[in-house]
Amino acid sequence: MLILNSARLILLATWFGAALFFSVVVAPAAFGVLRSHGLPNASELAGAIVTRSLSVVNVAGFLIALLLLMSLFVVRRGRVVFVVEAICLVLFALATSVGHWVIAARMRALRAAMVVPIDQVAVDDARRIAFNHLHGYSVNALGLAMIAALVAMVLMARALRQ
Repeated sequence: MLILNSARLILLATWFGAALFFSVVVAPAAFGVLRSHGLPNASELAGAIVTRSLSVVNVAGFLIALLLLMSLFVVRRGRVVFVVEAICLVLFALATSVGHWVIAARMRALRAAMVVPIDQVAVDDARRIAFNHLHGYSVNALGLAMIAALVAMVLMARALRQ
């Protein structure tokens, strides 16, 4: 049981580290570096890098959440801890799946509808406004997934100590 609990914690901590690295380093660096070169389509290029990276984070998170939910029924937990961890893992799965298959899909469709790079679309254009709103939802979805994962990690770590 100790090995399973440790593996579950390591798996979730690895995803959390990747999501944190993406949020704090990859996304800002992609936009910062490309914009610093004065490219006319810097945001479009950075967005492509970030979108591809975020899709890996989201899909991996969804799959990890499903795996952890299935393994939750094998590990021994108190009733309250079991319920809280299950809720966290369900939130984690929902946030990453909605972030990838709903929000990011709509953002890709909007970018395709813009025809020109997003840098060349007027700030007051309805498609650009919708894109910016979706970006906010995407950030919130990843943030929710990370918070849920963090709470689940704390519960898993406490179970290992006992």
